[in-house]
Amino acid sequence: MLNKNRYLTHYRNPKANKNAPYTDAMRSILSASKAREAMADMRHWPGYSATPLHELAGLADQIEVGKLFYKDESTRFELKSFKSLGGSYAVAMQLLLAIRLETGKQAKVEDLFSGKYAEVIRQVTVATATDGNHGRSVAWGARMFGCACVIYIHADVSVGRERSMAELGAEVIRIAGNYDDSVKEADQAAKENGWIIVSDNSYEGYMEIPKSVALGYSVMLQEAVDQLDGHIPSHVFIQGGCGGLASAVCGFFWDLWGDQRPRLIVVEPEQANCLQLSAVEEKLVIVDGKLETLMAGLACGEVSLLAWKILETGADDFTTVAEALVPESMRLLARGCGDDPSIEAGESAVAGIAALLGIQGDEAMRKLMGVDNNSSILIIGTEGATDPELYQQILHGER
Repeated sequence: MLNKNRYLTHYRNPKANKNAPYTDAMRSILSASKAREAMADMRHWPGYSATPLHELAGLADQIEVGKLFYKDESTRFELKSFKSLGGSYAVAMQLLLAIRLETGKQAKVEDLFSGKYAEVIRQVTVATATDGNHGRSVAWGARMFGCACVIYIHADVSVGRERSMAELGAEVIRIAGNYDDSVKEADQAAKENGWIIVSDNSYEGYMEIPKSVALGYSVMLQEAVDQLDGHIPSHVFIQGGCGGLASAVCGFFWDLWGDQRPRLIVVEPEQANCLQLSAVEEKLVIVDGKLETLMAGLACGEVSLLAWKILETGADDFTTVAEALVPESMRLLARGCGDDPSIEAGESAVAGIAALLGIQGDEAMRKLMGVDNNSSILIIGTEGATDPELYQQILHGER
């Protein structure tokens, strides 16, 4: 059953099983060993460095948990988002495939920067649909490696995010519908023009490239493991969306830590809770409509098929948060609690913090989620101010 308070809804997944093995089928989607290979590839990228993992002792005291770790992706490359790891890594993998098909040679990631295969790369066009950050990652990767890029965005994507993608050299096409409509239009245009769709969302007939996107995300997770230095958190609160990131987090820790892995709590906006509804109904559910939420990166109405293969039994809880908690969480991190640093956190970065604020003082809900004074919680702060104008409006109470 769904449990509710004024700030959130919570559903405990009856299919979750800590003792279940991480199967070979799941490992073919994402594995800890492949994550280490992806990290080895990304070390060749200009500007690569591990992002900080902050231990927020002040905020942990305020929300009454033992430890609170925040993986701060606001400093990730120039895009200030974890998304720069996924879309761009998938672009790199597709360009290596194009080189092999054209020349018969197995190039390496470092060859993409050498100019050796520039003529082949220039013939490739990558495309995607996006709420903002994924498209910026694909556009950034295309610019970095030298191929063309077309981005489809929907009606509610901000002008600031549209501009940022165009500034990276992408052709940006705005459609009238929602995110899922933009996915369909991008897919159709790619088929007609011979473009390569680079999406973090998988669907029938499109499964392989999202695996590369998830592998890119896993670089961030391997960094976090190294930074935790042997400590295993009791909980991870992770953003929902189509499930791509959540399944990468779930699969990586499941493969790495087995039955010692953290309890995984997936967090979604109230108006875009396709993962929670799919768990409740025990079948894939599509959420229609405008999917209105400040957390633009999580405004997805359809579940990624690959993601669901892992989350269906790997995610422990599915939670939605009220919109009012989003600005409050962003301002809280910007101020810092006690001696905590000031953190620039974009709207979609704070889903986990919002969920923790939503259960603050609610002992019944904390018990349902297994959160207490001894809990050690990991939050993935997925983005900084990727829309600077909106970020400032929120900080100053204008949104």
